[in-house]
Amino acid sequence: MELLRVVTAVLSVAAVGLGCGSSPSEGGEGEGASSGGSYGSGSGAGGSLDIGDGIGPGSSGAGSASPVGGGGACATQTAAASLQPVYLAFAFDVSGSMGKGDKDWHDKALKWKPVVAATKQFFSDPGSEGLTASLSFFPADDDKCSSEIYGTPDVPLTPLPSAAFTEAIDAIEPESSDDWRGGTPTAWVMRGTSAFIEAQRQQNPGKYAIVLVTDGYPQGCDEASDTIDAVVADAQAALAEGVPTYVIGVENPPIKGAPDTLDDLHEIAAAGGTEGAVLIDTGDPSQTTAAFKAAVDRIRGASVSCTMAIPLPPDGSAFDKEKVRVLYTSGSSATTELVYDQSCATEGAWRYDEPASPTQIVLCVDACTTVQADIVAKLSVDFTCESVIEVPL
Repeated sequence: MELLRVVTAVLSVAAVGLGCGSSPSEGGEGEGASSGGSYGSGSGAGGSLDIGDGIGPGSSGAGSASPVGGGGACATQTAAASLQPVYLAFAFDVSGSMGKGDKDWHDKALKWKPVVAATKQFFSDPGSEGLTASLSFFPADDDKCSSEIYGTPDVPLTPLPSAAFTEAIDAIEPESSDDWRGGTPTAWVMRGTSAFIEAQRQQNPGKYAIVLVTDGYPQGCDEASDTIDAVVADAQAALAEGVPTYVIGVENPPIKGAPDTLDDLHEIAAAGGTEGAVLIDTGDPSQTTAAFKAAVDRIRGASVSCTMAIPLPPDGSAFDKEKVRVLYTSGSSATTELVYDQSCATEGAWRYDEPASPTQIVLCVDACTTVQADIVAKLSVDFTCESVIEVPL
């Protein structure tokens, strides 16, 4: 199942942070985990998510299960919230090397057309529902070496699926070889995109990421400022603010004399916290389209969080960390109880961020992977009347 589609699943617990929850021995709290704060909110690399005043009877996503003990005086209560929204800010290279035809490997049919076809499909796919994206083309027509011009995307943050992206791509597609834009001002588009995200996240908290799609190294502006090292520094600065950078590199076709223009892009991805660039081979348009789509799928899946803020217990009851169950449901399938294991040594397990004073629930790696790959995944948290787990001190 496509990892990208899990963003559309409505989970029953608020999610914060990036990636799956490793065990304490694999990296402590895990990405996005928090050791402080109040129940119902959590902080992560992409900012904080506040699920409000808690969820009580009569509100959406809340309910009760069968009584547990006490002759019906106490009933297990279920609290629910929504998955933290994910925003992907795409920066798309439209320079002449993508298809101008001035060199054999600048082949529009082999580079531009299959990549654009896959990009349009991603933005218009009904399976993209629940994701929000923006799109900036670079270089810009005017002032291409100015970060300010990239601070306003060509397509603003728009819920997907949307035809706005296809319309924007069609509008800028060069009709002749003379219409292609020159230069690759990568450093400037990175800075402008980062500024755009900084402004947007104040109004729309969530998980943000930059997706850089390019077929070459920075060039065409101030050679001292528009360099791989400069873009690496920009990616590091964005990551320090909780915004990772993903890189999709479009290879030159396998034509004699075609230079390698992508190897250094791995440095940008690594600096952005995403290990390495995804390099897309060209030469066979159908394979290029499929490879690009797979790269975007991977990015979307990696953006989904498996760290969730503990919601407020319904009815204002006191939270007891040993009276908690985490349940997983896939569509109409039977509900499965995930196992509590603070060491993450058990299959299908979850743990607390801080067992002494927990504020977040973290899915362990295999449970996280299962949930990320499930388009109809739902999670819920039961607050029970009796202790059902034992939390180590």
